Amino acid sequence: MRINKFISETGYCSRREADKLVESGRVTINGQTAVLGSQAVQGDQVLIDGKALVTGSQVVYIALNKPVGITSTTEAHIQGNIVDFIGHQERIFPIGRLDKDSEGLILLTNDGDIVNRILRAEGKHEKEYVVTVDRPITASFLTGMSSGVKILGGKTLPCEITRISEREFRIVLTEGKNRQIRRMCSAFGYEVRSLRRIRIMNIHLGALKTGQWRELSAQEKQELGAMLSYELQ
Repeated sequence: MRINKFISETGYCSRREADKLVESGRVTINGQTAVLGSQAVQGDQVLIDGKALVTGSQVVYIALNKPVGITSTTEAHIQGNIVDFIGHQERIFPIGRLDKDSEGLILLTNDGDIVNRILRAEGKHEKEYVVTVDRPITASFLTGMSSGVKILGGKTLPCEITRISEREFRIVLTEGKNRQIRRMCSAFGYEVRSLRRIRIMNIHLGALKTGQWRELSAQEKQELGAMLSYELQ
């Protein structure tokens, strides 16, 4: 199989990240420097930065209720990175991002293939949030938000939004632009006070407490796999 897929299936990183490792000359196969498109099979000696790539790791899928202040990155030099926060025995990485100053549901895995499939599905799968703003919500705000907002040189896709209370609303997005909800609210003169993600596709935050994580259930993995036409182990 292609070297990027071979690496991602060990849980080391995603295919995209594996391509970067290959392009920078950090990967060898049986002593030869790998290039994009190189093939590898079980039994080959694959090294990254001179260290053997460990195969056969347990595949894990985790749901975390991320606290405010934790950064959705695998970069070890960043204080408060999400990997150190969880401290899992497997080498895991987040699927997508959740801003440092936001909280709630984020998924992590060591399955590079599922990461690629979910990221490629951006614009198709739902993510649900509960948001508190700094002043009373108006009907015009709800209408404007749901119709699409001009930010970052483009217009956001139409979305579902409902008012929960005077200053709190629920919103369902099918895209993930940088700090999208905060930018959308700012376009109408609102400032976000708190933002919590409560659902990603079929995975719900539920009663999971802030800072806690859990393995996805067999049913959740089956449903997620069906959505992505991908069979999860």
